[in-house]
Amino acid sequence: MGKNQSAERLYKVFIYFVLIMLAVCIIVPVAWVFLASIKENSEFYGNPWAMPKGVHWQNFVEAWNAAKMGEYMVNSVLVTAMALAILLVVALPAAYCLSRFKFKGSKFLNVAFMAGLFINVNYIVVPIFLMLRDGDTWLKKVIGDGFLLNNLVVLAVVYAATALPFTIYLLSGYFATLPHDFEEAAYIDGAGYGKAMTSIIFPMAKPSVITIILFNFLSFWNEYIISMTLMSSAQASRTLPVGLLNLMQAQQSAAQYGMMYAGLVMVMLPTLILYICVQKKLTQGMTVGGLKG
Repeated sequence: MGKNQSAERLYKVFIYFVLIMLAVCIIVPVAWVFLASIKENSEFYGNPWAMPKGVHWQNFVEAWNAAKMGEYMVNSVLVTAMALAILLVVALPAAYCLSRFKFKGSKFLNVAFMAGLFINVNYIVVPIFLMLRDGDTWLKKVIGDGFLLNNLVVLAVVYAATALPFTIYLLSGYFATLPHDFEEAAYIDGAGYGKAMTSIIFPMAKPSVITIILFNFLSFWNEYIISMTLMSSAQASRTLPVGLLNLMQAQQSAAQYGMMYAGLVMVMLPTLILYICVQKKLTQGMTVGGLKG
């Protein structure tokens, strides 16, 4: 018994040590970026680990105005909000129907969405671009102008479409664990399928919905390749990651490191705030389905 307790204690010590090391590997670089964002440029030529001598907020002002990070952030907010809205409007009813009803073609649809999980979106960016480019060429012949490329709304639609397989998979698994008793009671009271879905099932699935909102927010907010490809000709409509890379390339040659790190903080801060706000709901959404199953 003593040997088992010693082995268990040693195992816990090892796990805690690994977790602490992982936390340090994540926290230290993030904290360094935050500290670097408030340093003056002259401080970067000394000890890189030295604490800032003061708080140089001018870095954020210059990044927001001179580097147009404010415009890029507005674009990212608009695209992310539109993509999430489109995704939820499509994915919630689709996941509900696929998980609660059996109809002709339901198995094929489930297999199709499952297959989508194994497709890396970055590998199909070029076909998506070519398809939109050809669509623009056709529209120019018909109405004299094209709007499929360099369009924030179209970019949001592409984001939502590429996130559908994972979202429907996660929501379907959660919906399948919910009991049918509540729906049957609603049907007896005269509610239709739509009313039962929106008034009963969706509120019960709130933890899972928050989980997919957070995951997809992080994906849309930090996405670079699709945005760079589809918005290549519209500099004013670029999203924050694309604008940040351009800022990094420009400021490295100009030695404006404080402005560069301020731009990095602008990208990271919204995701950190969102995660802190919904951390408990996120954990609940990821575990409650398994507990009920």
